[in-house]
Amino acid sequence: MSRLAYLGVLAFIALGTVWLELALRTRVFTRLGRLVLAIVPVAALFFLWDAYAIAHDQWSFDPRLVTGWVLPLNVPIEELLFFLVVPIASVLTYEAVRSVKQWPGGDETTDRLTP
Repeated sequence: MSRLAYLGVLAFIALGTVWLELALRTRVFTRLGRLVLAIVPVAALFFLWDAYAIAHDQWSFDPRLVTGWVLPLNVPIEELLFFLVVPIASVLTYEAVRSVKQWPGGDETTDRLTP
């Protein structure tokens, strides 16, 4: 097994969705403040949850599949990246579908909405 397996999966997820920003002009990264507010608080909670589970031997990571780079509280860097990459990919996918279907997202003014 490769020590880059976890990072490889994250890269696959990122590459599978980041192109949507350019191709469909989803504007996810141009509204960075909104993205940070949506993702960072949840990522922080999950990070602490993982740290607790790791500290109490309720959760572990196969050392053959991670790089070995460990953040404070003994959480592998791949786990923090998971909490960032997957939600960003989800938001990109949602915004891409909204763009193609021309669905309102709740933040547009009513004069721009079409039935």
